[in-house]
Amino acid sequence: MDFLTLFLVYLCFVLVVTALLCLCSGRKHSFLARSVNRASQVLSLVIPTQLQRVTHRALHRLFHTRSCLFVVLHVALQAAVFGEYTWEVFGYCLELQFHLFLLLLPYLLLAGNMGCFLLCSRANPGIITKSNHASLVKVYAYDGVMFQRGIVCPTCTLEKPARSKHCSACGMCVQRFDHHCVWLNNCVGASNTGWFLLYLLSLTATATALAAVTAALLLRVVLLSGLTRGAYLDAQGQEHPVDVPFLVQHLFLTFPRIVFMLGFVILLTLVLGGYSSFSLYLAFTNQTTNEWCKSRRFGGSHHLSSQPHDRQLVYKNIYSKGIWRNLKEIFRPPTELERKKK
Repeated sequence: MDFLTLFLVYLCFVLVVTALLCLCSGRKHSFLARSVNRASQVLSLVIPTQLQRVTHRALHRLFHTRSCLFVVLHVALQAAVFGEYTWEVFGYCLELQFHLFLLLLPYLLLAGNMGCFLLCSRANPGIITKSNHASLVKVYAYDGVMFQRGIVCPTCTLEKPARSKHCSACGMCVQRFDHHCVWLNNCVGASNTGWFLLYLLSLTATATALAAVTAALLLRVVLLSGLTRGAYLDAQGQEHPVDVPFLVQHLFLTFPRIVFMLGFVILLTLVLGGYSSFSLYLAFTNQTTNEWCKSRRFGGSHHLSSQPHDRQLVYKNIYSKGIWRNLKEIFRPPTELERKKK
């Protein structure tokens, strides 16, 4: 019972923190942002100044510059999970005569995921240069609120096309900028958003398949052992029928690495599932993560309507053309010529 309680508390804590970060992203004056700033001010009175500088430089180097650290961590986590799956889960499942296709499905999904990962991380996200600037500036119309004509990037010294943004980590402007992904060590932009979406969905499917096969193995073990029909004695010597908490503790003591891997994969599936749903929502509405965050400051809406000049500007998504055409644009970015035809 202690293990199950601690795991559920840990799971709820991680999910709540993730939800708060998603809800408060893009709001400079949110409750979470104010709380973090106040906590930083309090800690600055206790932590030595030199340590603060070292920590700030390390965090800046980690999250605001291009680094292969998260790529290595990404590969290491996948290697650790699939190593445990191959070493124990796969062997036990073969002994219990699981269908071979179900056991090989995680490997097939992993191969597809790694392919999407390589294509997305190595692809040109849509870098804006002097040679292609004239054509890219005509691809998307300026909405007059979030994207305005005549804004020049101070670093690239080029007029920013609509839906573009300068990435400080990569040091370049990116067409239809979504975000900079530290796990890919690359920006997600007009040219690789489709691969990023496939990468995210395939990673979610891989984690789901691993969790399903591992859970099926543990369930088969419980059913074959007959534990569900047994009983146990508590600390006071009283007899109780076997319940779920007892089964979880028994499995954790018998297969500690498998249960730990299952808990990690379940947590990963929930987080990736939520992020995949959010990414699909952005794709269906033809928004980027950058635009979604900024639109919340303007009280954004997804329908086009004009605003009188004497009223406060409210952002309206003028780029959505329906679910099918939005998805088509994700996987086949428009060009200047295509926009003229439309």
